[in-house]
Amino acid sequence: MTDLQGAWKLDIAAVGSRISDKSVSPVALTEMMLGRIGRIDSQVLSYVTVLKDEALKSAEIAEKEIAGGEYRGPLHGVPIAIKDIYDTKGVKTTACSKVRENYIPNQDCTVVRKFREAGAVILGKVTTHEFAFGFDSHPTRNAWKLDHIPSGSSGGSAAAIAAGLCFAATGSDTGGSIRAPAAANGIAGIKPTYGRVSKAGVAVLSWSLDHAGPLARTVRDLAILLNIMAGQDPLDPHTKDVAVPDYTAALTGDIREVRLGVPTDYFSEDVQPEVADAVAKAIKHLESLGAKVVPVGISGLDGVLDCMLAIAMSEAAAYHQSSLRKTPDLFGDETRLLLEAGEMMPATTYINAQRARVAIKAAFRQALRDVDVLVTPTQPSTALKIGQSLSRIGSREESVFGVSARFCAPFNISGLPAASVPCGLSTEKLPIGLQIVGKPFDEVTVLRVADAYERHSRWHLEYPAIAN
Repeated sequence: MTDLQGAWKLDIAAVGSRISDKSVSPVALTEMMLGRIGRIDSQVLSYVTVLKDEALKSAEIAEKEIAGGEYRGPLHGVPIAIKDIYDTKGVKTTACSKVRENYIPNQDCTVVRKFREAGAVILGKVTTHEFAFGFDSHPTRNAWKLDHIPSGSSGGSAAAIAAGLCFAATGSDTGGSIRAPAAANGIAGIKPTYGRVSKAGVAVLSWSLDHAGPLARTVRDLAILLNIMAGQDPLDPHTKDVAVPDYTAALTGDIREVRLGVPTDYFSEDVQPEVADAVAKAIKHLESLGAKVVPVGISGLDGVLDCMLAIAMSEAAAYHQSSLRKTPDLFGDETRLLLEAGEMMPATTYINAQRARVAIKAAFRQALRDVDVLVTPTQPSTALKIGQSLSRIGSREESVFGVSARFCAPFNISGLPAASVPCGLSTEKLPIGLQIVGKPFDEVTVLRVADAYERHSRWHLEYPAIAN
């Protein structure tokens, strides 16, 4: 494939195959991506730092290795982006905050090290809400409609992929920050089980809620990326010694007899009609592929956002305590106010939230007892407009946080694996996401169901006009 016209539309599986058979040059592919960033990103604003020279050097090394028969695997020579809370050796890792505007790590975080070992080409660092503590990822725009937010905090990752400015990116998820931007930007993303992927070298928002994971154009790409990212890490005591399967091998397309739990409450309440309709059609589609739909009731979730906020704000305040006291003015107003509120949170509130968390986990264990996965909307509505502070959905008026986290945060509280895949477009041409949730460390089934849906739909082949 000497003509790279439209190559940005390829997924990692396809472009990796072409790199492997030497019909695509990693150098030419990287130059193509850098050119697109130069032309398009002034509108999307997804990159904080573009590593032009480093990326080209990595691509040249990859090309020589592959020519010499040293092919490392499907990510070798593929250009990707890194969320700016992941440490990158010798490259600023700012977390999009003045607090860290001069922070240059002396080593890569575990995930970035693994990607380098796999031969990936790192194009640069992409935006995040400051310290990943929010959902609008300012100043990044939604690639589908530039006057809408990309959601967050991994908004830079998702917008860059949607606009065709990288083939994949890392994300982090504390209350939905991989899945919400994946849904808002019409791409795929997965939050693995808590303890599946190392967070060593990734800036902390909340130790007990944070998850590291990938975003990409397709489910197969998520499987390829997770094959590299997953595994116990001695540098992260939260990671678990649980065998990592070959996620790509599980993508058979066969979901006959898979039991889909469809919640009859909470996740069906106050949902934008177009979102509810798209998700209902997606569930029917999965049923037509042989899956069995099982209605499931899940009790005790009404206070889940209060629970998540109490834990996240308290743990974030503890992590940032020193900086908050020494240089409070370096934090953005929104982040500083949240951290100050976290410092004032009574210990009893934090303890009661952790007690509530035990009950929420038990509710999901019960809900998953007789089914293999749960299927819900990723968000109750499509992406909000930039500057829109409140949205009315059904009988509920809620904030950007509520829209982004209401259906996602329960699975940070419970630590369950959850993916989002595109399942429709609204009349405004804004993407809609389908969330698939599995049992602990069963990302295989989550990805298998998501892949089966994707194989028989075309939503992942839709692209925003700005990308073309």
